[in-house]
Formats: sequence, structure tokens, C-alpha cells
Amino acid sequence: MRRITINEAAQFHGHLGPYLILGILAGELAIKILKCKRYFGLDVLVQGANEKPKSCLIDGLQLSTGATYGKGNIKKISGNNIVISFQNLKNNKKVKIFLKEALIRRLDALKGHAASERLAKELYNADSLDIFELTTGV
Repeated sequence: MRRITINEAAQFHGHLGPYLILGILAGELAIKILKCKRYFGLDVLVQGANEKPKSCLIDGLQLSTGATYGKGNIKKISGNNIVISFQNLKNNKKVKIFLKEALIRRLDALKGHAASERLAKELYNADSLDIFELTTGV
């Protein structure tokens, strides 16, 4: 799978921010773990990304997974914390992805667009397992 570049993500979304990148990373990680196909091979449920900037995560998920609102295979629900649930539609395997507490603190402390862009670039190059917690199952 070809990775979405930072420039492609920013062009699609309109600007670069950490939640956009987190959506890309979470989607890439889920596809790798579930071994599912992009576009039609998975369902995505996003909890806790109801308002900006957290909702920017959804654009990253759409880019990396190919799940879209138009196809109906991505949905969002209310919640206090971000939890992204993925399901492989072929074998029903599932993974839930959560942000690590240290990352949540860094995101909450961000001040200004320049700081957000710096963190986005840092996250793009990070190991996904350093920023996410996950649970798997059927």
C-alpha cells in the first residue's frame, strides 16, 4: 500500500494538523493488522471526534482506508475520548485504536498553527505503536 504523503493529506484537508496525521496513521495500522482491503473491505467507527480539531482525524481515516461517508463504511458517534474501531468485513476481525495518554497531553497543550504543524510532521514519522494503544478481537 502506498503511503499518503503529508502534502497529499494537507491538500485534501486544506491544512496540516496532528489529528489529520493521526487519522492516516490509525488507518494504516488497522489495515496492516487486519490484513483487509481498502475502500470496501472494512468498516470504521470513530468515537469522540465530534468537533474540530479532533474531527480532522476523520479526513485522515478516509484518506488512508478509503472508507467514506458516501459508501457508508465510516461513521462517527459521540464520546469523551477518541476510540477508532475497525472491522475486516471478510473475516469479522476487529481492532480498536486509542491515543496514548502522553500524546493526549501533548495535543491538549498545543498553542497555535505552527506548533500543530510541527507535531503533525513529528507524528508522521513516528512509530504508530509509540502513539497508539490497541485491542484486537473477533
